[in-house]
Amino acid sequence: MTTAAVPPAGSPVPRPAQTPDALREALAVVAPDRLDEMAASKDEAFAQAVEQQSLTPVRAWVLTWARDIEIARRPDLAARYQHANSHLEDEDPDTARKALEELTAVLDEALAEVRR
Repeated sequence: MTTAAVPPAGSPVPRPAQTPDALREALAVVAPDRLDEMAASKDEAFAQAVEQQSLTPVRAWVLTWARDIEIARRPDLAARYQHANSHLEDEDPDTARKALEELTAVLDEALAEVRR
């Protein structure tokens, strides 16, 4: 189990523990509009875990939501994510490529933080 870190300045919540309840509570603060999406993906991950007789889908679910919450709770990452996401379909291929690279960098940084 991960312990909560001290939140960066401006963050509404500390980094949650990597448990379904802690992740749901954090999401309710930083992105409440995504709670239904989280619940549906949790159900799917648990069904896959039973079907595959493996905890891999559950672990992937935890990491995905921990990563997304990390982005949402950190204004710096959230701004970078939004900016990159808004330029993914730019008419200029170079702009779209740079946006994809930045989006990948944001996702990688957030995932690295929650894996610490």
